[in-house]
Amino acid sequence: MGISIGIAQAGAEANRGIEHHHKGDFLEMNAVLGGRWMEMTMRSDWVEVELGLACLRAKKIKRKEMPLSDSFMYLDIGGLDNKSNRITEHKMYTWKDAPSRAQQLVKFSDVLFSTVRTYLKNIALITDKKYEGQICSSGFTVIRSKEELLNSKYAFYLTLHEAFLQPLNELQTGTSYPAVRDSDVFAQMIPLAPLPEQRAIVAKIEQLFSELDNGVANLKTARDKLVLYRQAVLKKAFEGELTREWRESQTDLPSAEELLEQIKAERQRHYQQQLDDWQNSVRAWEAGGKVGKKPGRPKEVKEIESLTSQEKESLFKLDECFLWLKIGNLTLQTEYGSSAKSLENGEVPVLRMGNIQNGIFDWSDLVYSSDPQEIKQYTLRYNDVLFNRTNSPELVGKTAIYKEEKPAIFAGYLIRINQIPAICNADYLNYYLNSHTAKTHGNFVKTDGVNQSNINAEKLKNYPFPYCSPQEQTQIVKEIETRLSAADRLREEIDKALKKAEALRQSILKKAFQGRLLTEAELADCRAEPDWEPADRLLEKIQAEKKPRG
Repeated sequence: MGISIGIAQAGAEANRGIEHHHKGDFLEMNAVLGGRWMEMTMRSDWVEVELGLACLRAKKIKRKEMPLSDSFMYLDIGGLDNKSNRITEHKMYTWKDAPSRAQQLVKFSDVLFSTVRTYLKNIALITDKKYEGQICSSGFTVIRSKEELLNSKYAFYLTLHEAFLQPLNELQTGTSYPAVRDSDVFAQMIPLAPLPEQRAIVAKIEQLFSELDNGVANLKTARDKLVLYRQAVLKKAFEGELTREWRESQTDLPSAEELLEQIKAERQRHYQQQLDDWQNSVRAWEAGGKVGKKPGRPKEVKEIESLTSQEKESLFKLDECFLWLKIGNLTLQTEYGSSAKSLENGEVPVLRMGNIQNGIFDWSDLVYSSDPQEIKQYTLRYNDVLFNRTNSPELVGKTAIYKEEKPAIFAGYLIRINQIPAICNADYLNYYLNSHTAKTHGNFVKTDGVNQSNINAEKLKNYPFPYCSPQEQTQIVKEIETRLSAADRLREEIDKALKKAEALRQSILKKAFQGRLLTEAELADCRAEPDWEPADRLLEKIQAEKKPRG
């Protein structure tokens, strides 16, 4: 089974489309985008002014004067999508139960600019007339353009550009909620072009962004198809489809009954080895003067109850050389991780649930331990499979496999499965636990709390598991990785193209506000507009408004 041609084509065509339409812009993509407009070689016939001089101030509500029973639409930061920079929802309140931050009257074409964590770009233009005369949070600076000076959409796109955002990012104060003031936002210098040019620039930005959005949509569609493809590969793998030809060429594969006997014998052998190791540890402890805690005796091997007929009926049908077992059949004991408090720096990394990404470990955002006892007890071994027992409902149950990249221990929200290597291939187990079948079972048995779900070790041991001979497990892993490695390469290309698209978006804005986005023919059309006047004239209007009236 190969990767769908449709997936590859969607990703490739979207990537080519982005590069073809905006090839020249890629040359500037790695340039520094921040900084003042004059430092970006703004057009010499434009002027630079403070944003506030081209804006009106939003009216503040006097709440004591508002009828308590009057209702209104309320816009706050939670109602904005900072990816699309659109308003996605609003809340309804009466003045009796309105939040204290409901303080500002908004109008159609206002720009809402979040003053908290400005780098998150919680910014939106009010494009729906139903919000005319409604209320927004004081957590926004309301940017209301003087339309005779500043086009509202031009102002909106200005606020999305890094040259506008970066100085504000540096001005933020506060630890829990770093923020800027309205006065900081209005004090930012902006490039002011003649009004017809502003309108033409907005039209050109929207045209280019539309092309870009189409390419991004195709890339995301291709990425979503890869997720489906991955699950399809895993399903066929555990049904025995990927190794059917291999299996037919084998002459010495054990039957299901023989597999059960092998598992039972190996579990007993493994327990006996643990018992021998314990006895040696006790003798060493006694010879050393019984210093410290006596080594604990390993627990007796417990028989795991088989899946019931009813439980098997809800699972997919297996090939005759496979059988449904429980994960508890493959281990003598599972093990919770360290509950000790971690350090920002230390001797050994502590892997946590956030480090599990797509079946492997992400070695960024690490914490550490220097406790010798913790390190001794929880040090990871090659091919340890860790199961995330507590997380959000959609992420609980994810797993990753440790490949000895560097020494590490594991935290308490993870469970080490301790599968017996002679009967269970670690990669096979890890792939299965990240499959749709395992996720579905996890969703059924998880315990839900407030914003978190839990799957304890006992429930994990009762997970259904499609078991086959160790030889076939190894072959299945090879078949899976042959297919998924190609898919992973394509996923990397898609992710790179998506990052290019975002950089290109900033490159378009940079060109726009340097005055280099419009062609000479487009500029000539602007100068032919009846309301065209040079930017210097706009500056004169601003200066005239600033003069005190006699």
